[in-house]
Amino acid sequence: MSTNDLGDFLRARRGGLTPDDLGLPAGAGGGRRVAGLRRSEVAQLAGVSAEYYTRLEQGRARQPSEQVLHALCDALRFDDIERRHLFALAGATAERLDRAEHSSRLRPALRQVLDSMELASAFVSDRNLTVVGGNALWALLFPAVAELPRRERSMARWTLLDPRARLVWRDWERVARDYVHGLRLAAAAQPRNQHIANLIGELMLRSPEFPAWWSEHRVQERSTGLKRLRHPVAGELDLQYEIFTSVADPGQSMVVYSAPAGSPSQERLRLLASWGREPARSAES
Repeated sequence: MSTNDLGDFLRARRGGLTPDDLGLPAGAGGGRRVAGLRRSEVAQLAGVSAEYYTRLEQGRARQPSEQVLHALCDALRFDDIERRHLFALAGATAERLDRAEHSSRLRPALRQVLDSMELASAFVSDRNLTVVGGNALWALLFPAVAELPRRERSMARWTLLDPRARLVWRDWERVARDYVHGLRLAAAAQPRNQHIANLIGELMLRSPEFPAWWSEHRVQERSTGLKRLRHPVAGELDLQYEIFTSVADPGQSMVVYSAPAGSPSQERLRLLASWGREPARSAES
């Protein structure tokens, strides 16, 4: 990871905007040597000096105030996720998040909830982005993940490093990029989480696409959406996912994949669940 993630993030977002995007005077882009806004333009929009903004991007400025952070977010047209990410990079929330106690164990009550969902694939991950438990249908949909050793059981890691993931995800690149963007948020919120730092380092070394995507400094947090899978038994599946956070277990989230009642995808999930319950087959095989 860079030692100046705050500056890198500002620089990447500045490079993605043009004077026209922000309503700057016509001709403001003339004579530019690089794409994007100039530092002086961002500084002017945020109401800070160009010298201070330059030092901020270079990692030489003291921790910016909340007022300055809000002004930068407004100047660069950040959405809510990007705004929260910038504050985390600046240390505005990192201390609180790092002190939050979290568990990597799956409570029996939460295990019961997972197992009760017979036509939905569900798993729980912790703040290390490690899967701490999944139900039978999840293990049938993602056997390559379920069979991994505990500390390697990460959907992000598997998606980016296992060639089989490119066959499972019908739109692999979109899914992989989503995981990279989510990992950016997790790393900023937990700057002292060594497990996440190690995961990023491994992806840097082993994933051909990860370094370039990571350098884009895109951040994203999805709580619902559509995942398109291909399964050797069930065939093609279009599954809606929802992510729920556990109040009783800080840092843990449950991800549930389901299909509309009566849809082809639900019938295929039903087939897969039935196939998995055959006497000759067990969850351990």
